[in-house]
Amino acid sequence: MIMLALSGLTAIPTVSELSLAVRFLDENSAVGHWVNEVRIAIKNTSANYPYLFYGYDWLGFSHIIIAIAFIGPYKDPVKNKWVIEFGAIACLLIIPFAFIAGNLRGIPFWWQLIDCSFGIFGLIPLCICYHKINLIEDAAKVKDLETVN
Repeated sequence: MIMLALSGLTAIPTVSELSLAVRFLDENSAVGHWVNEVRIAIKNTSANYPYLFYGYDWLGFSHIIIAIAFIGPYKDPVKNKWVIEFGAIACLLIIPFAFIAGNLRGIPFWWQLIDCSFGIFGLIPLCICYHKINLIEDAAKVKDLETVN
């Protein structure tokens, strides 16, 4: 939840974040060159068309709202197991989306792989939570059977 909300908050100050990132990257590396190119494009777009970044604001907002949905499994894991399933589906869908949208937008393949990694790494805590919820469900079933007998 925290990482999802933080990633939403980082979508808003894009120009300053990219400027900071460029300072730490080697401009002769593929990553440094790419990030600097993106920084220049974002800076120019921001100067000329700042209203386009309203979409970034909504992107950040949506991350925060989705993070709030994960309070449900924290409060009642079994009842809100569907939220974990929703998150896992979203993580899996990142992979085809990154490749399709990345190719359409001219994003370098290696950057598409970085985007895919968010889905893969996001699955790890979700799978752990899902497994623990299943254990809780199984324990409740055993308890119910013992109560009946």
